[in-house]
Amino acid sequence: MKNKEEFVGFAEHEYSPIVRDKSIEFLQELIKKYRPKNILEIGTFIGYSASVMLEADRDCFVTTIEIDEENAKDAIKNLTDLGFVGRFKVLNCDAYEFLQSQQNEQFDFIFLDGPKGQYFKYLPFLKKMLKKGGFLLADDILFYGMVKSEEHIEHKHRTIVNNLRKFIAEIQNDEELETTIYDFANGMSLSKKKV
Repeated sequence: MKNKEEFVGFAEHEYSPIVRDKSIEFLQELIKKYRPKNILEIGTFIGYSASVMLEADRDCFVTTIEIDEENAKDAIKNLTDLGFVGRFKVLNCDAYEFLQSQQNEQFDFIFLDGPKGQYFKYLPFLKKMLKKGGFLLADDILFYGMVKSEEHIEHKHRTIVNNLRKFIAEIQNDEELETTIYDFANGMSLSKKKV
């Protein structure tokens, strides 16, 4: 498997929203342990985390959503070059529009790594699409420690932080979900759908 720095499109970005190493290790462990067959990823970027999931279980299929056209093209090239042809689908669209348009497709694993301020809005749709016994893994939920902080949050981050707090409260209090919050990296949550 290539290093993330070798992925097409990586060098073009001043800021690369690539999953942190500890989070990637955890994601990889989960895929190997639970062996989900149908995976949904919100937030492709250039395909690095999708490649990690596809590598972790050679029988899984990944549908991944990326709003940026250039990133979507780079992701397709990267995943194709790695030999995952026929095992992934990159959709160049808005995640919320995609979620609203979905009627019946079910996933047994969802990796949520898109715009953090939208997690709360996505949640009802993600729950419907998640099979019983399936897992929802959300990345960056503690947002640089701000979500847990009692200090004043700068205006530019306030909406994201408040929405992440709502998201965390919802997944922790939802009777259909069994949720664990992890403090490593930038924070992750793992929710299992019980019913």
